Amino acid sequence: MRLAKQWITLTLIFMGTSGLVMAAPPSYQKDIRPILDQKCLACHGCYDAPCQLKLESVDGLDRGASKIPVYNGGREESIPPTRLGTDAQSTAQWREKGFYSVINSAYGMRGSLLFKMLSLGHEYDFPANQKLPNKIQLGVKRENTCPNPEEFDDYADNHPMEGMPLAVTGLTDQEFNTLKQWMQNGAPLEEEPLTLSADEQQQIQQWENLLNRRDNRHALVARWLYEHLYLAHLYFGEEEGPRPAHFFTLERSSTPPGQPLVPVATVRPNDEPAHPFWYRLRPVSGTLVHKTHITFALNPQKLARTRQQFFSGQWQVNTLPGYAYENRANPFITFEAIPAEARYQFMLDNAEYFVRTFIRGPVCRGQIATDVIRDQFWTVFQDPQHDLFITDARYRNQVSPLLGLPGQDESLLEAGAAWFRYSGDRNDYLRIRQQAYAKAEPAGPGWDSIWAGEGHNRNALLTILRNHDNASVRKGLLGDYPLTTWVMDYPLFERTYYQLVVNFNVFGAVSHQAQTRLYFDLIRNGAEQNFLRYLPRELREPVIHHWYQDGGKVRLKISYASIDTEHPTAIPFKTSTPVNEFNANLVKRFAEINARPDPLNRCDSERCARNDVAAWRQQADSNLSKLASRRLGNLPAIRFLPEVTMLRVENEAGEQEIYTLFRNRAHSNVAFMFNEDGRFQPELDTLTLYPGVLASYPNFMFNLTLPELATFVARVEGVEDEEGFTQLVDDYGIRRTHPHFWDYFHALTRYMEQHEPSQAAVLDMNRYQNL
Repeated sequence: MRLAKQWITLTLIFMGTSGLVMAAPPSYQKDIRPILDQKCLACHGCYDAPCQLKLESVDGLDRGASKIPVYNGGREESIPPTRLGTDAQSTAQWREKGFYSVINSAYGMRGSLLFKMLSLGHEYDFPANQKLPNKIQLGVKRENTCPNPEEFDDYADNHPMEGMPLAVTGLTDQEFNTLKQWMQNGAPLEEEPLTLSADEQQQIQQWENLLNRRDNRHALVARWLYEHLYLAHLYFGEEEGPRPAHFFTLERSSTPPGQPLVPVATVRPNDEPAHPFWYRLRPVSGTLVHKTHITFALNPQKLARTRQQFFSGQWQVNTLPGYAYENRANPFITFEAIPAEARYQFMLDNAEYFVRTFIRGPVCRGQIATDVIRDQFWTVFQDPQHDLFITDARYRNQVSPLLGLPGQDESLLEAGAAWFRYSGDRNDYLRIRQQAYAKAEPAGPGWDSIWAGEGHNRNALLTILRNHDNASVRKGLLGDYPLTTWVMDYPLFERTYYQLVVNFNVFGAVSHQAQTRLYFDLIRNGAEQNFLRYLPRELREPVIHHWYQDGGKVRLKISYASIDTEHPTAIPFKTSTPVNEFNANLVKRFAEINARPDPLNRCDSERCARNDVAAWRQQADSNLSKLASRRLGNLPAIRFLPEVTMLRVENEAGEQEIYTLFRNRAHSNVAFMFNEDGRFQPELDTLTLYPGVLASYPNFMFNLTLPELATFVARVEGVEDEEGFTQLVDDYGIRRTHPHFWDYFHALTRYMEQHEPSQAAVLDMNRYQNL
């Protein structure tokens, strides 16, 4: 009865998805695309799409598949990039790059690889809501064979239960027949119709006019803006406003405004174009996937503020910088003519976007970045008027040459020498920084040196939640008080962005990837050292040794600059636990700009619920808060939970609330590239629970009615072993084989459409586990 009632509700939500039997021939945009969006796109998006078959747009389906993986941690040489919409402009060009069709065949529909894969998947039904056979390999480490049509028979013999969609409730008979009829008709493809409004066209013209002015000042600012916005899904509107009609990307085009856009293909956005170009805004086509949907709002107010920030002063550019190795490796030298305060303030104004680009960017499998950070921590920023790089030109000129970034040279032989050179420069910089701040702030840093968002900007406080090889970023201070808090100044913020975004090449060699990872380790340590300055000097050594246990102590001695244990802090402390005391005061002092007060994980009363939601949501908060901030030591069920679990709660009226439950893995240190499993401290693992869809990659999902919540929580608290956890999953879990898996899975996107419309997009299920 419980499942039947919830299924009726979800049917009403999704009844427009499949439609009725069609008399007319199936149309790609009207009939085929909705099926692919519903059943295929959750795996086939971004660079980690199996076999590079990307299905978010008609161009990806037409391009087809490739046997060459984008991710290869042992690649000795970089490979040519294969970015859809950039690195080839026709089907023939993709065939020259080794891609083969999945829809066309010399033998008609029955020779089509897509038809064969779908047919294989449609032949086998898994038992409803049961675990899959262990022999089916799942996850991003699955070794995809990527057969072409001639190799399919061998694939089917070896993998009879691994048709498409892979290891999940598959196509309905009606969906399969619709696809079959479409392929029988030759699989015709149609471009997505797109019409821009007059307002969109006007705003495009205004931004393109700003970016394409030819004087040196505007040209240099335009280059800086392009390098900082090329990943964004730009839209015209407000951050918290309704969903816009269209999103756009900022491109370099070989054609001027008013002509069809022809993208300039370079590996990195700061590589030199082969010919003259113009900055253009290009509409994003196809269906949005959440992991690459990193939004940035444009509006008249932001345009005016950008002009004021960058052009109100009288600075000059005598000669525009080039695109040589040194220019790419050190943005502080390349853009030194632009006032540093303008650059930093632009990044602060939009801090969540910039942190998302290097924490949740389109790299998609970002353990290069994420295995160097803790599972849950807060980030704040140094106020521009207390950042010596902004306020002291002599200091800025002294340290800028030391802020170059490694990784441009991908030679294995050169990697070691480059690493030592750049790490040495970084440690020299920290020593100079330490001395300069001691002189400038003899009483130490106080609360006024932390950026308060000018009293209204909620980008000032961020939470980062890591989930193994990916992470998410949210405005506000979420979760219990973290083990570490980062304090980022402009040099740290800009270096992190350039190292992990602008200069990172997902198609690069192992030496490039290793240098990126190692240098980000130094960046993290720099953010920690900035934070330590705010603590009592006599307690800084114990704190950092708690962060760097076991082998981490060796890294402290040989890799990092020494911390400052001489100079004081201007903040008075009353306890011997300064990290928690600092974080508690941070919550209180910055309450007005904290985007997400957290009464679930930091409950200080009997009523652990949000104040500004309906009574039934408050009841759900209160029940589930009993699991928040718990440790594995007193909640053994944590041992069996994946890193990201979604909880869907439905009331009697059919309304839904979504919670994201994070398992925060404790580490003895995060200072090494390998053997992460050996540094886990499972007894110290904790849970963070918060309303909303806070991750791009759900690992599992529980579906609950409001009256069931108290029992569910009690059941979780009673789990002692794997058998007990499996029973919990049997009773409340949504396995990949659940008859209505896709409806529950896409209910997460529907929730985003209701609560965060500009952020809503299809989530990724490549990491959805077989519990």
